[in-house]
Parts: sequence; structure tokens; C-alpha cells
Amino acid sequence: MNLFKISWKYLTFRPLSTGLNVFLLALGLAIITVLLLIQDQFEKKMNQDAAGIDLVVGAKGSPLQLILSSVYHVDFPTGNIKMEDAQKLTRNRLVKKVIPLALGDNYQGFRIVGTNHDYLELYEVGFAEGKAWDVPFEVVLGAEIAGKLKLKLGDEFVSSHGISEGSHDHDDHNFVVAGILEPRGNVVDRLILTSIESVWYSHDEEGEEEEVASAPDSVAVSSEDPIAETHADHAEEGHDDHAKFHAPVAKTGFPVTEQDREVTTLLLQYRNPIAAVQLPRMINSGTSMQAASPSFEMSRLFELLGVGISLLQGLALVLIGIAGLGIFIALYNSLKERKYDLAILRAIGASRGQLLVLIFLEGVMLTFLGAVLGIALGHVFLWLLVTSGDQNIVSAIQPWIFLKEELWIIGYALGVGVMASIIPAWSAYQTSIAKQLTKA
Repeated sequence: MNLFKISWKYLTFRPLSTGLNVFLLALGLAIITVLLLIQDQFEKKMNQDAAGIDLVVGAKGSPLQLILSSVYHVDFPTGNIKMEDAQKLTRNRLVKKVIPLALGDNYQGFRIVGTNHDYLELYEVGFAEGKAWDVPFEVVLGAEIAGKLKLKLGDEFVSSHGISEGSHDHDDHNFVVAGILEPRGNVVDRLILTSIESVWYSHDEEGEEEEVASAPDSVAVSSEDPIAETHADHAEEGHDDHAKFHAPVAKTGFPVTEQDREVTTLLLQYRNPIAAVQLPRMINSGTSMQAASPSFEMSRLFELLGVGISLLQGLALVLIGIAGLGIFIALYNSLKERKYDLAILRAIGASRGQLLVLIFLEGVMLTFLGAVLGIALGHVFLWLLVTSGDQNIVSAIQPWIFLKEELWIIGYALGVGVMASIIPAWSAYQTSIAKQLTKA
């Protein structure tokens, strides 16, 4: 007697009821699957992206916003800081290394980060093609960007102002792809890296245009030959720009400049453990800048997210409980209608134990189907979430990674099926052949 086949026939006899119970269970398990995948990968990604960064220094504002914009590149910067103030930190005895960042531009939504070669060393990147930037307006692409935008060595593009698409372009000078990085599985994969000078110069051109546009038209030019003087000025200016755009950029530390410049943020490494106590307090209280610790701010963020995750877990458990109750009701009602069928099975040789197993098989098969469907739905939902957020942290999550914890989801679902089947199975075990056949 094939109990598995008989159980399957009973389940498919009422497809609507069976499908509803399976779907309810799958929905709850899908939520748990998504939470497991996000929790497992999100914390790893956040810790991986912040590795080697002890402190972030930037303009006054929200410490969490400063960390998100400077380390993870998912928020707006808090502002700029004077380079003169930033350079003072390099002379502090508590500071081992300072990596400056200049932010504020993007290309098709992917952020352009002005920095030096120390940033590449921080994340221990390798080059799939090309090399690091040597002169202004050369860029290095993260692997994810190169793949999505189909850019290769020597390609040119125009940056846009701001950190999101839709703003005006800096079309006075094109960026040129000098290198493409190997995939690292961290934030560098989603960045366009260049020199700080490149970011400065692209905004200088914009500032000069605005200055010219706002100048009075009635300004007198005291010159015997104003046309010749204008041509001479443009020639001299063009020569200076040519030299500036082809001069080597700073590969470590801060760029050398005679102008009053600004950077967006600084990534610091401590020289010793004492710096963790003294340096943030000194910067926050004694300067116009703000210091924030990635580890501390991320701990706060995880605490805030933990409340939402707990609520979702509670919702998932409620759905699973409702599904378990639905399975119990379906099996119990089905058992009432099948008393005669079970008596016939007993009459043709089935034992009480086989009837017991038959009902348990139905519950287990229902929940196993729900578990498999729930895990699949969880991965599909996460895939949709990842594909809809191309330039954020979520996009770095891999939706098709299967965790060993997902096996516990299947085990948990089977446990729900067994629990829901106990009372109906016991009723089937007590089925009386004579009593049921006499009723018929």
C-alpha cells in the first residue's frame, strides 16, 4: 500500500483549500528567509566596507549621515571642510593616516569619489585592466559599474553635479577611464574613483562661468587694443589649463595648491588605542568639524533596525501560526468526511499505525510544499529588491546565496505540520471498522 500516493491524492482532491494553506505558510516563511539573508549579508557588508577606518571627520551635522555618505556612499554629505583645517589633523600625534575625500558628483547615479591612491590601498583593490589615475580627469571604475555601464579603457563620459541622476552636467571636460578594478564585493565595486584635483577643476569651471554671467555688461576696458588683450588673456588662460590638466596629481596625502580649497570628509586611522578616547572629543569640541566612529554609528543603526526586524519576525510567526491552524482545520474536517474511506482501508488490510502515518504524511507534505515555496519566494523577493536599488547597499546583497539556516526553516515548517496533524492522526488511529461500515 503506497501511503505517499494516497496522501497526495487526498491533498489534490481539494486544491483550493490545500493551495491556501500552502500559500499562507509560504508567505510567513518567505519573510523569515528574506530577514535571514539580509541580516547575514548586511552586517558583513557594512563591517567589510568600514574595515580599516577608525574615524570619519567632516562638516557638522548628523554623525550617522556623515558615516553613510563617506564610508558607504548612500546618503548626502553633510558639507565641506576647509583643507587648511583638515591638514592640521595630519600633524596630530594620535593620527596614523588621513585619506581625504571630495564628493558631490555622479555619472548615471554612480558616485564619483575624489581621493588619492591610499584609498585603493585601504580596500586592497586589484586591477582587472589599466592602472590608477596619474593626471586630472582620469578615473578608475569599480567592477560593478564597468559591467553595468559597459565602459572600457579609454572611454569618456561627462559627470553630473550632485549624487543622484537628473542634475546638470559638467561638460567642460570629459573623464577618461584609466583603469577597471577587479570585483571585491565591497563598496569600491559601486564607485568611480578619481583624484581630488579632478573634482576641484570640474567645479572651478562651473564657478568661472557663473562669475562671468553675473559680471556687469558696462565694465569699461582700458586698453589701446581690447580685442588683442582679450585674445592674449584667453591664450594665457588656455596654456595654464593645459598645464594644470596634465600635471601629476597627489597620490598620497593632500594635493598641493595655493588656492583656498575644500574637501568633503576625511577617513582616519588611529596611531594607538588612546586616540579612540581623545581624538573624537578633541575634534568635536575644539574645531569646526565633526568626528564620527563607523563602529559606534553602525551599532546604533543596527539597534534601530532591530526593532523593525523584530516586528517583521513577529508578523511572520503570526502567519505561520495561522497556516498551522488552517492545516489542522483542513485535516480535521477532511478526516470527518473520510471516516468511511479509512474504515475501508482498515478492512483491506491497513493497520492503525498506517492510518496514523497517512494523516501525518498529509500534514508533512503540506508544510514541506509551503517551506520550499516560501524559501523560493523569499529569494525572488530579495532579487526584486536588489534589482530595483542599483546604487545602494542593498544592491550588494546576493539574493541567490543559500544559507544553512534555511534548512532550519524547512525543519520548522515540518514541525508545524506534525503539530497540526497530531489530533487528526489520533482520531484516524481510533477509527472503528465495524462502527463506520455499519453507519454506511
